[in-house]
Amino acid sequence: MLGNFVTGTSVLAPAGMLPDLAAGLGVTIRDAGLLITFGAIVLCIGSPLTAWLTSRIDRRLLLTTTLAVLALGNLASAFAPNYAVLLVLRLAMLSVGALYTPQAAGAVALIVPPESRGGTMAYVFLGWSLAVALGVPLVTFAADHAGWRGAYLTVGSIGLISFILLWLRLPGGLTAAPVSLRTWAAVGRNRRILTLLGVSSLQTSGQFVVFTFFGPLLTGLTGAGPREIALVFAIYGVCGFVGNVIASRIVDGWGAYRTSALFTALMLAGIAGWTFAAGHFAVMAAAVAVWGLGFAASNSMQQVRLVTADPMLAGATVSLNTSVLYVGQAIGSALGGTLFAAGLLHVNGYVSTAVLTLALCMVVVATRDRNA
Repeated sequence: MLGNFVTGTSVLAPAGMLPDLAAGLGVTIRDAGLLITFGAIVLCIGSPLTAWLTSRIDRRLLLTTTLAVLALGNLASAFAPNYAVLLVLRLAMLSVGALYTPQAAGAVALIVPPESRGGTMAYVFLGWSLAVALGVPLVTFAADHAGWRGAYLTVGSIGLISFILLWLRLPGGLTAAPVSLRTWAAVGRNRRILTLLGVSSLQTSGQFVVFTFFGPLLTGLTGAGPREIALVFAIYGVCGFVGNVIASRIVDGWGAYRTSALFTALMLAGIAGWTFAAGHFAVMAAAVAVWGLGFAASNSMQQVRLVTADPMLAGATVSLNTSVLYVGQAIGSALGGTLFAAGLLHVNGYVSTAVLTLALCMVVVATRDRNA
């Protein structure tokens, strides 16, 4: 879980300090946002590719090495002399970091019994909720007080701690079933898995139209400053943590489909509230709380549904799900950046609402379990 916190914070860090990065590197906010867009493209390609190339490597060695690269990449980013070097460092770091989240899920499947898998996987994915609840606000705070370089030093230091703890605590000798070309072919023939992957992409695309530019949008729509922006990030993440905890408690009884539909609906309700309350900080913050309840839990439920759709393909489908999440990040942040650069701050919310409406319709209509 702590490793997912480091991974999530590393991926999302630029969103917490876009103005500081833009000012410090002499680029526009949209260009600073491309750190997320290009990073997501690398993560999208790297997740299934590295799952295939590293499927025979011991999970302990693989996961700890990945955390070490993330930690060193963040520390090196603190000393980047310009935007181009920072971008190259980020892409190199995330090309390896793409391993962590899907392979952590695979490691969980190796160390817990099947009847506990759903709740335990949701628990491990709490790390991403904490990345938004604590990691991104911490980045915003550090950037505001110590500059963007200080923020990267902070994330890198936490990464080193996580690396040491995981090396000490995770048992050795954990190896997953090898991922072969036949595995990918089987995934491609499974219509249910492909539909679930489409839902994941839509959920993330809709969110990142707004999420990538949380800070600048709040400033432009409400005049919010760094403290208010950090507060909204914290609300989003804390509620995401709470939502994921609730999901991990109810999924084994409710089933992954019902749990997924509930939290996708909450996510849509929150995005719609943000959109139609634009300009009113308190109402927008309350809407973000509702949105937050759904975002992490929905992702966790997608992972659980993919694993249960065909457990023999779990190594491939979990990595592919992570990949399509990053596809969604790239599409959403690129679209959001285009709208932001054009001054269409209100339109970001409407586009996000429309995409998430489509995602909920797909969950209810196209992925409904027969016994639900």
